[in-house]
Amino acid sequence: MKSILIIEDEPSIAELQKDYYELSGMQADICHDGEEGLKRALEGDYDLIVLDLALPKRDGYEICKQIRAVKEIPILMVSAKKEEVDKIRGLHLGADDYITKPFSPSELVARVKAHLGRYERLTGKQQPATDEIRIRGLLIDKVSRRVYVNGQEAVMTTKEFDLLTHMATHPNRVFSKEQLFDQLWGFDSIGDISTVIVHIRRIREKIELDPSNPQYIETIWGAGYRFNV
Repeated sequence: MKSILIIEDEPSIAELQKDYYELSGMQADICHDGEEGLKRALEGDYDLIVLDLALPKRDGYEICKQIRAVKEIPILMVSAKKEEVDKIRGLHLGADDYITKPFSPSELVARVKAHLGRYERLTGKQQPATDEIRIRGLLIDKVSRRVYVNGQEAVMTTKEFDLLTHMATHPNRVFSKEQLFDQLWGFDSIGDISTVIVHIRRIREKIELDPSNPQYIETIWGAGYRFNV
């Protein structure tokens, strides 16, 4: 049974989420403040975290940052903040998805299930030990899910690794932001393709010698992105 941690200070919203997750065959725990939520997230063995932004004692951005530093499990941010800058900030800190309040509980459950399934497939897939991608100074090890640049490890989040590997597996092909979003995130929500831009920027910061003049992931203006070999 999949285990969900809900970090939400509004009891009615937290209990509603818990009921829907349990009706869908998942187990859910609730934390009502940031300090307790961070402690449970770091010490517990959860499959996914649903994280509110406006929390007492510690806000969701800081919690996301600290969780992501040590764990790769999916993090879904939930917030009443609808501004694009808030969404981009959350994604930049490592969140896998961002949904605004008020939300449909059924949609939230669908997103949770999608992220759980995708994470399980990506981390549980068996691949041969020789399954590596080597391009100039870049090494992508699909078995260990690690990336090295000139012998130094570049630590990636789950989505960063998946996006980089997907593009490197299809070199010289131009992908639009919409295509990448559909293939890696699987949702078709207006505006959510901003997550692709954020993840591309973070990947470049980790693998490119000069992120402003990338040699691996090139921007094709008006079309999307291309991985060069």
